[in-house]
Amino acid sequence: MKILDWYILKRYLTTFFFTLLILIPIAVAIDISEKIDKFLRNDDLTLFEIANDYYKNFIIYYANTFLPLALFIAVIIFTSRLANNSEIVAINSSQISFTRFLYPYFLGATLVTIFALFMNHFIVPNSSKTRKEFENNYFKKQKYEDRTVRNFSLQLNDSTYIFIQNFDLKRNQGYNFSTETYSGLKLKYKLEADNITWREQDTAFRLLNWKERRIFNNIDSISTGNSKDTTFAFTPKDFNYKSTYAQEMPSGELSEFIKISKKRGVKNLNAYLVEFYKRTSLPVASYILTLIAVALAHKKRRGGMGVNLAFGISIMFIYVFFLKVAEVLGAVAGANALLNVWMPNIVFGCLAIYLYFNARK
Repeated sequence: MKILDWYILKRYLTTFFFTLLILIPIAVAIDISEKIDKFLRNDDLTLFEIANDYYKNFIIYYANTFLPLALFIAVIIFTSRLANNSEIVAINSSQISFTRFLYPYFLGATLVTIFALFMNHFIVPNSSKTRKEFENNYFKKQKYEDRTVRNFSLQLNDSTYIFIQNFDLKRNQGYNFSTETYSGLKLKYKLEADNITWREQDTAFRLLNWKERRIFNNIDSISTGNSKDTTFAFTPKDFNYKSTYAQEMPSGELSEFIKISKKRGVKNLNAYLVEFYKRTSLPVASYILTLIAVALAHKKRRGGMGVNLAFGISIMFIYVFFLKVAEVLGAVAGANALLNVWMPNIVFGCLAIYLYFNARK
C-alpha cells in the first residue's frame, strides 16, 4: 500500500469517528433533557443504573443508527478539503486514475462494513433488550393493555396443529382449545378442552372439560374428563408475535425463530424478515454512500465544502426516507421483504454508478 493510500485511509477513519463522536453527545444531551424528570421521579434509581443500563445501551443503539449518516458526512468533509487544497489536482497530475483513487476509500468502507455487520447481528440486539427493559420499568406509565390472542392457530410439526379461540397472555388462560394430528390427510388424533391454563411452576398445561379421540382403522377410542395436566411442544410465548421482539434477538436466534415460525404455519413474518435483512443491507450501504460522497466532493466547487454538504445532506435525507418507506412496505403481508429492504440500496447503487462514470470523465 502506498503512502497516499495510508494518508487517505487515515483521514477517512479519523473523520468518520470524529463525526460519530460529535453526533452521539448531541443525541445524549437531547435525551437527558427530555427524560430528566422521569429519572428524578424514581427515587430508587441510581446514577450507575442510568449510565450502565440505559445510556451505555442508548449510545450503542444510536451510534449504530447514525453510522451511515456519519460515514457519508465524513467522506464529503475530508474529500472536499482534499479538493479545496488542490491535493486531488496533484493526485490527478501523478497519472492516478479516479478508480485507483477510490481504493483506500473502499478499504475504509470495508472496515466500517465489517464493524457494522458485527454490531447489527450480535451487539445491538442484546443491547436493545436491556435498554427496553429499563424503559419499560421506569419510563412507561402503567396502563391497561389488551394482551388477549384471538383465533390463534399454530403448526407444531409436519402433522400436528393447534387452535385456540382466545388466550389471555397476562393470566395464561385460554378457552376452546384443540389439537389435531394427521397422517397425510387423514385425522388420527384430536384433543379438545373448554379451558386451558399454563402452569409455569410445573411447565405444563391444565385442561378442563377435555375430550380425547384416537382414530384407528376400524374403531375410534374416545375419552373424556374434568381435569388433565399435560405438556405440548409450545408455551404461551409462542402466541405473542410482536415485531418489536425482533430487534431484541441476535441474528442466530432470529433466524431460528423465523424458521420455526414458518414451519408452524405463522402467516405473516415480514416484520421479522425486514429486521433480519436490514441488519445486512445497512452495513453494505457503506460502499454505496462512500462512492456517492467521493463522486460529489472530489472536485473543487464555487462555495466550497458548504455546497457539497448541502448536496450530500439532501441525498442522505432522501435515502433515509426511502429506507423507512421500504421497511413499512416490506412488513406488509404478502410483500417481498427481501426486495423491499434492498430496494434503497439498488436505487442509490444505480445513482452511485452513474456518478462514478461521470466523475471518471
